[in-house]
Amino acid sequence: MDTTGLQGEWHTLQNNCEQYERHALTIKLAAVALTVVAPAFAWTWLATGALLLVLWLQEGILRTSQARLADRLLRIERQVADGGGNAAPHLYIEWESGRRGVIGLLAEYAAHAARPTVAYPYVVLIVLSGVVVGR
Repeated sequence: MDTTGLQGEWHTLQNNCEQYERHALTIKLAAVALTVVAPAFAWTWLATGALLLVLWLQEGILRTSQARLADRLLRIERQVADGGGNAAPHLYIEWESGRRGVIGLLAEYAAHAARPTVAYPYVVLIVLSGVVVGR
């Protein structure tokens, strides 16, 4: 069975997953930079914390998209391992069939934002900004 289409899709999605990882690291670095510069601008802890929460949630949204790509990558790998199956791409069909409405989407974003590898720097930075800025 021809798996060329699936392999091409896999390579594209894998590259996108790696790009998402770099984007997530950029968001984390922006959060660190924000925490460092906040005292120089005399920002309150509330303002700094609110901006850090925005970055944290933005990474949660990014990680949700990344997880969807990873789910598709796993399905492709299973199809190829099982002999190919249908070689047509199905990423958006799968996303559409898995839609859970606004509440479900918000819950999905929150779940990804709460993962320890995502939450770790933001919790520390929010606490640190409270200690440093303290207003």
